[in-house]
Amino acid sequence: MRTRYKLLLILLLMLALPNLGYFSMLLVAVPEFSLFHSGKQSTSNSASPITSVRDANGMEFILIPPGRFLMGTPFAADVSEDEMPQHEVVISQPFYMGRYEVSQGEWEAVMRNNPSEFKGADRPVDSVSWEEVQTFLAKLNERAGATLYRLPTEAEWEYAARAGSTTSRYWGDDSAAMERHAWFAGNSGKRSRPVGQLQANAWGLHDMLGNVWEWCQDWYSPKTYANGKVTNPQGAAEGSSRVIRGGGWNSYASHIRSAYRFELNPAHRRRNLGLRLVMEKQ
Repeated sequence: MRTRYKLLLILLLMLALPNLGYFSMLLVAVPEFSLFHSGKQSTSNSASPITSVRDANGMEFILIPPGRFLMGTPFAADVSEDEMPQHEVVISQPFYMGRYEVSQGEWEAVMRNNPSEFKGADRPVDSVSWEEVQTFLAKLNERAGATLYRLPTEAEWEYAARAGSTTSRYWGDDSAAMERHAWFAGNSGKRSRPVGQLQANAWGLHDMLGNVWEWCQDWYSPKTYANGKVTNPQGAAEGSSRVIRGGGWNSYASHIRSAYRFELNPAHRRRNLGLRLVMEKQ
């Protein structure tokens, strides 16, 4: 009798398991399926081994794979309207993103000056305008003999910062975990800190949130997100200010989020503002 029950149980399991597999595949195929809108959502494989290279200047870059993600923030009463509507963005080509924010040592080796408020070769360079960054890039590209280096687009920046996550921060929604990942008003001691001291995101990028704000290539527009699904967006065609991302050492915790946007005149400098480079994949 027991043997008959065992055989019946095995038969039921054989019938059920394939259906469970199909159900799981259905959930994976629908990225919006989540009661809390959290977890992994990018189509790129964030669990893949991290590929990094070091250029002739000694700067380290991480290979960011192509993929798609949800850019911006779902509707919420406590966020700015310029983060909405959340929309799908496709990044069609791989690119190399700096593992760290550009340090003062790296800036000084190229520019022969150091405008930073908080001195230290391993601290991020700060107090640099978007226009001065263009001079830095031109000199790097002149050394390379090709156009290799640039600022990230705003979409590339958020895609790289999220590293496959859909939570408000790349480590999750828990504010209590922030001190392990980001330098902000609550733990920075009112100054920038050396790059790479805190935990990286899933793709190996350090300080994507906190420490210093980072210039992006795009002109800022509060209506950039109104166009729905887009591929490799470049931002507004013109404007009076450029996008900065990531928050800085003096930012409130509420501003330390992957989707948080801000703008600044390209001629302005701030002691909590620096940059991170993209290197074109050759």
